[in-house]
Amino acid sequence: MKQNTIQSILLTTIFSAFFLASCGDTKNTDNSNANLPKDAKGGKVYGGVFKLNETEYIKSLYPLSIIDVYSLRTATQIYEGLLKFKQDDLSLMPALAESYSVDETKTIYTFVLRKGVLFHDNECFSGGKGREMTAEDVKYCFTRTCTQDAQNQGFSVFQDVLKGANEYNKASAGGKKPSFEVEGIKVIDKNTIQLTLNQPSAVFLYGLAKPFTFIYPKEAVEKYGSEMRTKAVGTGAFTLASLEENNSIILKRNPKYYQKDKDGNVLPFLEAIKITFIKDKKTELFEFQKGNLDMVYRLPTDYITEATEKAAKAADGGIQDFDLQRNPEMTTQYLYFMTKNEVFKDLNVRKAFSFAIDRQKILDYALGGEGEAAGEHGITPPTFKNYDISKIRGYGLNIDSAKYYFEKAGFSGGKGFPLVTLELNAEGNRQTDVAQEIQKQLKDHLNINIKINILPIAQLLDNGFAGKFNMLKTSYYADYPSAENFLSLFLGKFVPDNDAEKSIPNMARFKNAKYDALYAQAVSSKSEEEANELFAKAEQILMDNAPIIVLWYDEAYRLVKMNVKDFPNNAMQWRDFSGVYLKK
Repeated sequence: MKQNTIQSILLTTIFSAFFLASCGDTKNTDNSNANLPKDAKGGKVYGGVFKLNETEYIKSLYPLSIIDVYSLRTATQIYEGLLKFKQDDLSLMPALAESYSVDETKTIYTFVLRKGVLFHDNECFSGGKGREMTAEDVKYCFTRTCTQDAQNQGFSVFQDVLKGANEYNKASAGGKKPSFEVEGIKVIDKNTIQLTLNQPSAVFLYGLAKPFTFIYPKEAVEKYGSEMRTKAVGTGAFTLASLEENNSIILKRNPKYYQKDKDGNVLPFLEAIKITFIKDKKTELFEFQKGNLDMVYRLPTDYITEATEKAAKAADGGIQDFDLQRNPEMTTQYLYFMTKNEVFKDLNVRKAFSFAIDRQKILDYALGGEGEAAGEHGITPPTFKNYDISKIRGYGLNIDSAKYYFEKAGFSGGKGFPLVTLELNAEGNRQTDVAQEIQKQLKDHLNINIKINILPIAQLLDNGFAGKFNMLKTSYYADYPSAENFLSLFLGKFVPDNDAEKSIPNMARFKNAKYDALYAQAVSSKSEEEANELFAKAEQILMDNAPIIVLWYDEAYRLVKMNVKDFPNNAMQWRDFSGVYLKK
């Protein structure tokens, strides 16, 4: 990480970096300043660069390979799907689809697309000018989501749901091109596409707002292939202007974006977004305090109290130079056990570890209170309406029970237990502090030693899906506001018969037929109440089998400069910069 370089970049340098560099892949040589409207209605302002930081670098910007939150938060500004989430309340809203209808069987969805939506100008197109997006593009992208490919990690969106998806996926094994099309995808006309399901699904529409269903042009795939990891071409409010590996990404305003706000202003307002990748949280906070960042998400543990006190004084009439935003998140922090591992395939060992962890101590001391609650229930966080996690029996600290199960597994007093490794990504020092506390507690309560191995997020995820770990610390940020989003991670259908193959997304390789059956019943339920009742039963089976250790349910602390407007916080950290503007 070239932190000194990052800290010395001035605003003028930022502009010259992407205006004079022909904007990366694009041939569009228009001056973006000239394309900005002169005035904005409703007291809003055009122009400015929003500067933010991520503590981990992106893994991939290719929609079918987006499996980490860092990549998602960047890609969301470049790509769009048929639907997307509202930033304030996370309800679904039309994006590339202008409207949709559902037939009386609740299995046939007809989407009417917006007319005149253009892909970003890019070298993949003739003359470098982006063409209009049509229903054929939607069909092309959704068919690729159903295709077996090493880069495709999103088939789960359509698996068992979209009619003909499973058959097409099976026929495309080994790089083969099936002689038939996906039965459930039908182009009605240039601006209309129809999707047919096997049976009603309570969560199908949420899947159409996930990155795996973002729309991109065939031309980009043909030109860039695997390079689409860093060659992003979409329809979103911002285009990919420049990308410096592990250092920075600059997104430039899309002057041809189709959306307008309620006042009739052409979006977006911002001239650009600059994303840096400073790993150290204290350095990140220092950059924010110097004015080099407009936002900080998650705070160094030792600064939380100070930030809270400053915000309280400002609320009482003091000078305020930032807005402290905090709210519960749809995020759960937990550990995976590799249940195929010689040690952790034993349920008694997993239960011993589960009872040996003091989650409240982790929350209070290792995290400085930056969390919503200790993870003593299930995998789902306490942020979903009409889903009461208090009914899920999880694990709390119980040293007697921990020792009982450890002795039952043949490791009385810790004797004979092998050295195992806990893998994680640092996320500043936040996760490292948590890992060290877990290491200490397991020594104190079970008399065993564990090793800590810190990895980049991309390598951590690769190891997780490949099953190359003993224990793995991770978190799950909800893709949509439903308990199903979390429970789908543990379906047995995602676990390959061959242990050498990747298990995506079921890293624990947990398989339970009753769990799978309850999940399937819940997804096809006719009411949310019935679905949640079945989801809760499935979640209890998950916790009884302990393939994970739930540590805590997260809470977001976010500092935002006072001149940043129309940038509401939400429980998913879903960020949509299309309507954000900077007051002068």
